[in-house]
Amino acid sequence: MRADATEYELVSPGTLDGVLALLAEAPGMWTPMAGGTELMVQFGAGRLRARRLVNIFGLAELGGISVGAETIRIGAGVTYTELRQSPVIQAELPLLARAASWTGSIANQNRGTLGGNLVNGSPAADSPPALLAYEAEVVLVSRAGGERRVPYAAFHTGYKRTVLAAEELVLAVEVPRRQWTHGYLRKVGARQAQAISKVALGAVARCVEGRVEEARLGLASVAEAPFRCVATETALAGKRLGPELVEEARAALEGEIAPLDDIRSTARYRRQVAGNLLEEFLRQIMAAEGGMNDGA
Repeated sequence: MRADATEYELVSPGTLDGVLALLAEAPGMWTPMAGGTELMVQFGAGRLRARRLVNIFGLAELGGISVGAETIRIGAGVTYTELRQSPVIQAELPLLARAASWTGSIANQNRGTLGGNLVNGSPAADSPPALLAYEAEVVLVSRAGGERRVPYAAFHTGYKRTVLAAEELVLAVEVPRRQWTHGYLRKVGARQAQAISKVALGAVARCVEGRVEEARLGLASVAEAPFRCVATETALAGKRLGPELVEEARAALEGEIAPLDDIRSTARYRRQVAGNLLEEFLRQIMAAEGGMNDGA
């Protein structure tokens, strides 16, 4: 059943202050709408429960990518087209630039925003694995409380649930400017383009003389929400690269993920593929760190 547009209200305050005032006056009554790539699909299908929408697309306060001494700040309203075309993102956060190029069609990339993607909270979203690997923080803002920061790894609390309060808005995402010696991003889906992931892994590592000093791993589609693999990171830290470490890491990953059966895949398949992607990442590092192989 298609939606009836007369049953909905859409307002455009035009400024961040105006939006925050509206959210503060009636917490939970207004749903912010940025690019609308998810909400308009729900609307067209007659499944959009939110009846009062506030337009935040194009707000100047939510735009822009800025580089500081220690962090890169990405406005919540930055689109995926802007992300994939940004020289700064390409140079310093290449996993995020690549993930942006995977997100839907060109039309979706022109409208879809980073903040909107995070708030939507899909466990299969394209940008979370990269943001988890890069240890991003989400900057939230409200009229009464001002800004507060939440590690992205703690932003999702369950399936399509977040720590975002009813009167809050995602203002920006901040990513530390760290030097990683190796990076990896791969998405496994039903086809090469415009596919929702069955499993996706974003990973970075810093290696010195054949040893993993530290690693960061983010997975999509293996839990109720995008997932940071802390136990597997711990299993890798300080260890010498080699086939034994590959097996140890796979076992650690096996123990901490909880994939589900759904219409796109099975839990068994996802568990196997997640381990395969982690192994591929580690073997790529081994090859780059002096041609190590199964006999190393």
